[in-house]
Amino acid sequence: MSLTFSSLTASFSTSKLFAALGLSFALSTSLTACDNANQTTQTTTSDANANAVAGEPIVLRMSHFMPAPSVMNTQAFEVWAKKVEEESDGRLKIQNFPGATLSKPSDTYDAAVSGKVDIGIQLQGYTSGRFPLSQIAELPGLSNSAAQMSCLMQTLYDNGTIADEYQDSHVLALYGLGPGVLHSNKPIAKPEDMNGLRIRRPSAVAGDIIESMGAAPVGLPANDIYTSLQRGVIDGLSLPWDGVPIFRVNELVDNHTNIPLYSSGFVMTMNQAKYDSLPDDLKKVIDDNSGMAFSKMVGDVISEMDIKALQAAKDAGSTIIEIPDPLSDPDWSEPLKQGTQKYLDSVDQSGVDADAIYEKAQQASVACRV
Repeated sequence: MSLTFSSLTASFSTSKLFAALGLSFALSTSLTACDNANQTTQTTTSDANANAVAGEPIVLRMSHFMPAPSVMNTQAFEVWAKKVEEESDGRLKIQNFPGATLSKPSDTYDAAVSGKVDIGIQLQGYTSGRFPLSQIAELPGLSNSAAQMSCLMQTLYDNGTIADEYQDSHVLALYGLGPGVLHSNKPIAKPEDMNGLRIRRPSAVAGDIIESMGAAPVGLPANDIYTSLQRGVIDGLSLPWDGVPIFRVNELVDNHTNIPLYSSGFVMTMNQAKYDSLPDDLKKVIDDNSGMAFSKMVGDVISEMDIKALQAAKDAGSTIIEIPDPLSDPDWSEPLKQGTQKYLDSVDQSGVDADAIYEKAQQASVACRV
């Protein structure tokens, strides 16, 4: 069969028309599908936000090394968790993991940074060299109580003196313990009584001070103190009074030198991404219960624990040697000053003006005196 040129042209044009119509339909269908997909994504995101507001509570996993029955856990951390939950109308739930069950005592800050835990509470001194400026606040003579140390630590963070050390997480609060004193198998009245003894230390600051007195500092987390004493790994330890009943030190030693050698600081921090993911009103709940408000609360709890633990040791008939002002004591002042200078020199070697930080810590100490 023959076709004319005009019929071929008509046929070709019709084919082009159908092809064009088909392409148009395909594009329209594709664009509609994309719009639907975008709407679905937006709806899913919207639903997720709605669930965060009105659905299941947002769970925040909190990790620390304090034993579950300890006063610090029951009267500070659990009280804080309950307050946050109540003020969020149940939209936030704090899942508490005491006793280092979720992260090691020395790894808890990094666990919060990485998101392994949502909130972590740790002594800065447990990660040697990580928080050198913060640990200047631990030096002898700066604090005489947990309340003062807590205020001191939070003040130095709030005024920017040590804030740069915590840029990888969202800090909730800094606080501190009462002075670290000595508990030992034999009485310690003078520095020479420590010569050759293996004394547990919690941080580099305490280690420098203990070493300046002729003792051998042994780095141990508090959870390992009891078994180390039992096995004779250490002859004594430095620990604030509140830790004596918590870690059952009173069961194994009955000689206590009540001397403020140093003070230990803590940081309570939150994973930054987790904090950023919260709705603004829930961020406010966290913020309202952070900072100096938390530091004061926990500082007061620990100060009361210190008083009770010291009195319990006296009531039990333990030997208590009182050295309330070692920096003015002719026997103790020189080694304490040597230990202080050794630590400041080590910070200077990193290129930081340690004396300037120390001066700011002294000013905050006076402002926080209670």
